[in-house]
Amino acid sequence: MRFVLRRLLLFAAALFGISVLVFAALRILPGDVASIMAGVNSSPERVEALREQLGLNKPLAAQYLDWAGALLHGDFGTSILTGRSITSLVGTRASITFPLIILGLLVALAIGLPLGCAAVLARSPRTRSALRVVAVIGGAIPALWGGLLLILLFSRGSGLLGIFPSQGFPQEGWGSPGEAIWSLILPALSVGVIVGASIMRYTRSTLESLASSGYVDMARACGMTRTQAVLRVGLRLATPQLVSVVGLTFASMITGVMVIENLFALPGIGSGLVTDVGNRDLIAVQSELFLLAAFFLGVGLIVDLAHRLLDPRLKSADASEVSQ
Repeated sequence: MRFVLRRLLLFAAALFGISVLVFAALRILPGDVASIMAGVNSSPERVEALREQLGLNKPLAAQYLDWAGALLHGDFGTSILTGRSITSLVGTRASITFPLIILGLLVALAIGLPLGCAAVLARSPRTRSALRVVAVIGGAIPALWGGLLLILLFSRGSGLLGIFPSQGFPQEGWGSPGEAIWSLILPALSVGVIVGASIMRYTRSTLESLASSGYVDMARACGMTRTQAVLRVGLRLATPQLVSVVGLTFASMITGVMVIENLFALPGIGSGLVTDVGNRDLIAVQSELFLLAAFFLGVGLIVDLAHRLLDPRLKSADASEVSQ
């Protein structure tokens, strides 16, 4: 409980710091926020009305307290351009972005874990070297270039094979689940191949260090083959580290997905944020940046707690620390 409480307090402090940074970043932009949002050719009356509407005529401390108080009540504000609540906008966009991230992560795990294990278990030096080269090349491919290559190979209309759609999302959304998933295949492959190369490298390095450890030697002395010992014992010992890597990878994938969403014309969080920045809807940008940061911190908290539960050595270290 002490560990959980410490992590929750750090999480709350980090959220507070992020809210201050996001609020301050948009206030130190050159020029007046209301003038930027109203546009270059707007009248002074329009700018003043917008300042009144947004509460920008109040002191900065009062503006921050109003915004933070609304956040605590789940009110992220209203978009100036569309008139919709930002919560509704983010929810609609998240229904595309998070399934894309999950599909990309599944592709990455399907690539990274088996190839990482194979790179350790392969007896041929040539095979191990070839798998290392595959991991390096896969991690070096930019997401944008990889997406374009997949479009040229598999997209309908312009691709060589013409299997998958390459632009847009069904108007019915998830009301047509088959079409929705089909439209996310190419974007998920674009993200998953690159992330899978990173997971492959980490799996290989972790299992290589464990393959020569006393745990695996003891398992082999008990009658297991090297492959059985590495997969049953080594992979189990590596699980806490792999969970941490996969969790943080899941959180960091949202930045790579922003590029992919714009490439494949998907109306997700990334493309929506770019649109809001271009349209100078800074109030929406402020809340969206805070939500993205809160998501990243939340995943980090969950990964930290999961690592704690999966690794009994950390629990025993805490027990000895408390007893002292």
